[in-house]
Amino acid sequence: MLKFIFIILIIFTLMNLLFNFISWSTLFSIISMPFNRNTTVERPVSTPTATQSLYDFKMRALESNKVIDLSIYRGKKVVILNVASQCGFTPQYADWQKFHELHGNEVVVLGFPANEFGAQEPGSSQEIASFCQKNYGVTFQMFEKIIVKGEGKHPLYQWLSSKDLNGWNDKEPSWNFCKYVVNEKGELTHFFGSKVLPTDEAFLKAVL
Repeated sequence: MLKFIFIILIIFTLMNLLFNFISWSTLFSIISMPFNRNTTVERPVSTPTATQSLYDFKMRALESNKVIDLSIYRGKKVVILNVASQCGFTPQYADWQKFHELHGNEVVVLGFPANEFGAQEPGSSQEIASFCQKNYGVTFQMFEKIIVKGEGKHPLYQWLSSKDLNGWNDKEPSWNFCKYVVNEKGELTHFFGSKVLPTDEAFLKAVL
């Protein structure tokens, strides 16, 4: 595994020097993905008081362009996904749609398209919405594309990935379809890597 990663790193580095076709942050994400896609991080029992909560944010819906105040989800657990339409994890849309149909009254699933990982979400809002509906029948709430990592990171993801704001977690998305879990009080409680599914025991324990 280490030999393979070393070879890939050399190839990408040489190609990037020649063509500057990929950002260094994306290259790092690609190299590190085999190690962190199964990551599970849980809030420690004792944590400092967070300076913000989920309820401080208002986000624009994908199709209607309506601004949604996330405080409407007060009293429910929330799962926040950074999603993409051209990723190896894209079939997870089906898994999350099924989870939404089974548990949507208790646990809210929110999808945020992002293009930071391999440029795998290049489409417009209309194209993303059409893709999700046509291929996976997505009915859980989707929002406009935002930046979830690096320069220009949206304030929501600044909160999710800064312990100075959320009280304990500095973990950014490592690839598409990472999951953040927020409790009924709007507090961040868990981070799950890309490969974790809604049927996995650790995830179910966190939300049900």
